[in-house]
Amino acid sequence: MLTDLPNVLTLSRIVVIPLLVGLVALRAPVADLIACILFSGAAITDYFDGALARSRRQQSDFGRMLDPIADKLLVGATLMMLVGLGRLSAWGLYPAVVIMLREILVSGLREYLASIRIGLPVTALAKWKTGFQMGALGVLLAGDSAAGWLHLGFVPLSAIGEAMLWIAAVLTLVTGWDYLTAGLRHASSPPAAPPHARSAPPP
Repeated sequence: MLTDLPNVLTLSRIVVIPLLVGLVALRAPVADLIACILFSGAAITDYFDGALARSRRQQSDFGRMLDPIADKLLVGATLMMLVGLGRLSAWGLYPAVVIMLREILVSGLREYLASIRIGLPVTALAKWKTGFQMGALGVLLAGDSAAGWLHLGFVPLSAIGEAMLWIAAVLTLVTGWDYLTAGLRHASSPPAAPPHARSAPPP
């Protein structure tokens, strides 16, 4: 199970986190460019691990558990490094906060719903949110320093990345609200009667 290719791809998103943290901490244009490439490669595996698991019929509870954990660890570590090292402007901090809070909210909802054996499906809008979010973080990791090193200083990568992050934050609010209302709907519904109670004959 652990050595199945989909799970290996998922685990790679966790393994790459210390490398990303170290590269960003170097604060060098080449390191920023490599961090961007590594992050982009890790983000792409988020699509392929699910697609491969379905095509190879290697879907498992372990993979379903690990996939969102890997995503949140990768996104959380990247956001904290960007904020902690001053790679985001004051305005860029707000969408970062929104994204982090949404990840915590959805994790809590998934944990609760799993306890009552109800899944929380990923919506199409949530996939768009993930695409903008991953794209924004990849661009921000490269930043203006990498653009200057590549003689592309006329391309405002940091501004582009923060604009994408704002779009991701707006989508985050919409999808987060959808997930929250779904969770509250299940939480407020009356508990189902156990099977033996439903099948018991009338007195």
